[in-house]
Amino acid sequence: MIEIHTVGGYNEVGKNCTAINVDGEVVLCDLGLHLESYIKYTDSDEEDIVKITGSKLMEVGAVPDISVINHLKKNVKAIVSTHAHLDHIGAIPYLSNKFDCEILSTPFSTAVLKAILKDERIDLKNPIKALTVNCSYHLSKNIKLEFINMTHSTPQTVMIAIHTKYGIILYANDFKFDSYPVLGKKPNYERLRELGKKGILALICDSTYAKDARKTSSESVAKEMLKDVLLGTNSRGKLIIMTTFASHLARLKSIIDIGSKLNRKIVFLGRSLAKYVQAGEDVGIVKFSDKVEIVKYGKQIEKRLKSIKDNKRKDYILVVTGHQGEPKAVLSKIVDKKINFNLNPEDHVIFSCKTIPTPTNIENRAFLEKKLREKGIRVFKDIHVSGHAAREDLRDLINLVKPKHIIPAHGNKEMREALADLALEMGYKKENIHLVRDGQKIRV
Repeated sequence: MIEIHTVGGYNEVGKNCTAINVDGEVVLCDLGLHLESYIKYTDSDEEDIVKITGSKLMEVGAVPDISVINHLKKNVKAIVSTHAHLDHIGAIPYLSNKFDCEILSTPFSTAVLKAILKDERIDLKNPIKALTVNCSYHLSKNIKLEFINMTHSTPQTVMIAIHTKYGIILYANDFKFDSYPVLGKKPNYERLRELGKKGILALICDSTYAKDARKTSSESVAKEMLKDVLLGTNSRGKLIIMTTFASHLARLKSIIDIGSKLNRKIVFLGRSLAKYVQAGEDVGIVKFSDKVEIVKYGKQIEKRLKSIKDNKRKDYILVVTGHQGEPKAVLSKIVDKKINFNLNPEDHVIFSCKTIPTPTNIENRAFLEKKLREKGIRVFKDIHVSGHAAREDLRDLINLVKPKHIIPAHGNKEMREALADLALEMGYKKENIHLVRDGQKIRV
């Protein structure tokens, strides 16, 4: 018998965690943060981890409430992560010691996790093991795990296929179908097709953009958008500041590739940028440090900015943390004069990201943009494409793998209902579509 326990990520976006119980052996897929609650409670930057107790974070809803699987704790054989975003791995430093099991993820996700643990001096008793993309791993006599290459907004994202004697459970959080990626290989469509022929018992699926009737654009489109802004706008004599997700190495690669054509020196400023770039270099995905200067800590950042004289500002592109307007990030500190560095009228600030639609982010970004415009800064927003599958990508996935059961995940009620509506439109019966909330259980 297979039981699927929806621990987190089924009420809202974030705090992702699903426990799959196969005859008493449990696989924990993802163990992530709810970033809005986490930032509010810890007063940290979005892409950083601070040392605090897991029980306290559980109280404020910043990590999954694993008490719903207390009876299964001793049965957990592995914590398996799909990718390196904090809403999927960020709770591991706080909660994994409650399980006597190994932690499995791709080399990049493993490198990011180890960097977090080292920075915060957090010790885990769990062995951490890196599995290559498109590999299989025998977790036990009864369970085989398979990592299937996908594209997303961070490298080495996978879907996890859990092979059992009852059939295959396919865990698909997060992904998009990008056939023209800027970094890494395109999705492994052929393997998905093969698994569909074998028989997928249940698909646990990202619902974030299930209501958007489109196909999510390729990352190569975002590269063209960046090219249009950087090369097609008159920035002569002006400073260029850019900000994006620190974990989005493909976007950072595009910034470097295009920015170098302007013959400007590119400097990365901020702790989270340094951490993700170092992880990418450690596993051989990128080699940025021979093309850009990377400055990690606050005092070093202040010193470096102080060294950029007024008549040399036109020679720089600064890539900084703070894409959501986080008050403690580098961009906000520059704007608020907490770092002594002047912004001049007509300087360019480029947000190569979207505003993540939470109340805190919306308020922070609006306030930051208002202050930038008051200084006469040129603001370029939404130079970005999403890393999540939209409705037509989700249709393609369902057609490829033909699951018997569909479990909408990674979204609020409206998002999950949109995926359920798509499944009904495609001919699925209501009894095979499972709309569930955090803390519930499905038997398949």
